[in-house]
Amino acid sequence: MESDFLEEFPETDEPVWILGKQHHLKAGGTGPSSDAGWGCMLRCGQMMLAQALICRHLGRDWQWEKHRRQPEEYHKILQCFLDRKDCCYSIHQMAQMGVGEGKSIGEWFGPNTVAQVLKKLALFDEWNSLAVYVSMDNTVVIEDIKKMCWSPPQSSSAAYGSMHSHRSALGRNKNTAGFCSGWKPLLLIIPLRLGINHINPIYIEAFKECFKMPQSLGALGGKPNNAYYFIGFLGNELIYLDPHTTQIFVDSEENGMVDDQSFHCQQAPHRMKIMNLDPSVALGFFCKEEKDFDNWCSLVQKEILKQQSLRMFELVQKHPPHWPPFIPPTKPEVTTTGAELIESTDKLFELEEEFEILSV
Repeated sequence: MESDFLEEFPETDEPVWILGKQHHLKAGGTGPSSDAGWGCMLRCGQMMLAQALICRHLGRDWQWEKHRRQPEEYHKILQCFLDRKDCCYSIHQMAQMGVGEGKSIGEWFGPNTVAQVLKKLALFDEWNSLAVYVSMDNTVVIEDIKKMCWSPPQSSSAAYGSMHSHRSALGRNKNTAGFCSGWKPLLLIIPLRLGINHINPIYIEAFKECFKMPQSLGALGGKPNNAYYFIGFLGNELIYLDPHTTQIFVDSEENGMVDDQSFHCQQAPHRMKIMNLDPSVALGFFCKEEKDFDNWCSLVQKEILKQQSLRMFELVQKHPPHWPPFIPPTKPEVTTTGAELIESTDKLFELEEEFEILSV
């Protein structure tokens, strides 16, 4: 009972005495015990990323079947998203990394903020070894993406030392596969604003074309303070998954398995008129190999850029000369434990002057 009303108190370094008991109200002691009311965009970001990891490890044609034995990679993917501090894409890690993006824990995120959070968290995830590119100023730069995806991997000796010097919770998913040479699988996120207060009808056909692409991961968006994960369309209606059903906490069992039923849809997806969509969205695409990215570029040129006068976004070959030089992001050097790490993420990355769309 006491812990419930203590959440309403401001954070303070001073001890609080109530009925003979001393309480400390620093962050991490009390605070949100649920993400209901503020975590819907975070959950949508998790869904988009989970789909990317499924494509990476299990293939785009993989489908979940209840009570069917699943491969080891499937259970490792689930472990990434458990609601625990020591899981790399947990609600805890995403919310805390959002502090560095100017969002307090418990504050609602927009699509661009979630994209920036995923980009930073992915640097600690060596098992999946994703290159996460978030477009800037509505522009996707081919040169920068290829530079990032072909970045030289960390050497095996350096990796060994890193694994022993950093006990970060965000590094739980380490695996020698994360240090293989070659193209790093690409998660491409394009934050957009398709209008001012309402979506501009001129963008609708191009927006729908994105769902047809074989690299599509759908889109993050929805309505003000009400996020959905859009996975397709039917006519002029968007098909989406709704994260607003609160689920009971699920943890891994002793054998490493996870009761996974609440991780999957128990009912049919929802639909909404595309004109009811808030104009602030983020498109997602996954390119496992370089040829997938090249194919995506061709599709964008053919189906989107050449079909309209007012373009939804730009695709350019070379890095714009008036932009700051592009430097592929790297994992910051940290020597803290996981519990300490998520309380100090604002020190891990320098302030980035990146394009920020208006929050929805």
